[in-house]
Amino acid sequence: MQLFDFSYAFSALPTLLKGVPISLVIAVVGFCVGALLGLVLSLVRIYKIPIIFQLATIYISFFRGIPVLVQIFLAYYGIPLVFRYLNYAYGFNIDISGIDAIYFMYLVYSLYCSAYLSEIFRSAILSIDKGQLEAAYSVGMNTTQALLIIILPQSMLVALPNILNFFIILIKETSLVFAASVPEIMGIATLEADRSSKFLEVYIMAALIYWVISIALEKGFAMFEKKLHSYKKIVGKA
Repeated sequence: MQLFDFSYAFSALPTLLKGVPISLVIAVVGFCVGALLGLVLSLVRIYKIPIIFQLATIYISFFRGIPVLVQIFLAYYGIPLVFRYLNYAYGFNIDISGIDAIYFMYLVYSLYCSAYLSEIFRSAILSIDKGQLEAAYSVGMNTTQALLIIILPQSMLVALPNILNFFIILIKETSLVFAASVPEIMGIATLEADRSSKFLEVYIMAALIYWVISIALEKGFAMFEKKLHSYKKIVGKA
């Protein structure tokens, strides 16, 4: 009996790599949409807009408090059931059976990201000295101008390390979409392992793929932060 078949493991690698683009696309779409929604949620909570503030608080608590896998099941199985009920109860004729599962994953990860990023943005915005906002008002800026020109650029720099770390975590969280039969890294790995019964080899190679992606992102983000800090020093001296 052979514990680990190196030949098979490396032969399976190209098959597993086919899932990398899908994993990255899910992460990027979820992150970008979630960032926009998260920024709105953070401002709603900072300015305590009546009614919307309470709804935003419940929304954030819900998506931060429920495992991503449960959210995936709720979207993947729950949304079709809701439309089926609406068709039955109200005579609608809405057919979503042809919608690819990946679109449900875009929705799930967008909502998931928005809840976490909203808290990152909120803490970063609140860390900016209130005197800067008052100074903006003193030169004739309104609240929107002050936020866009003064507060948000600075707060995004403060939030950047947490944002980048969250994106790395998000890449690994996309491994859960295999539960909805989406052919990303883990989805392909599960099919390949079931087909070949080489579970150890397949999952070790999948683990190495995630590891390499994480290291590459960490190095890339570190270089980006270093260049950004160098630029800030140059601007500060100028």
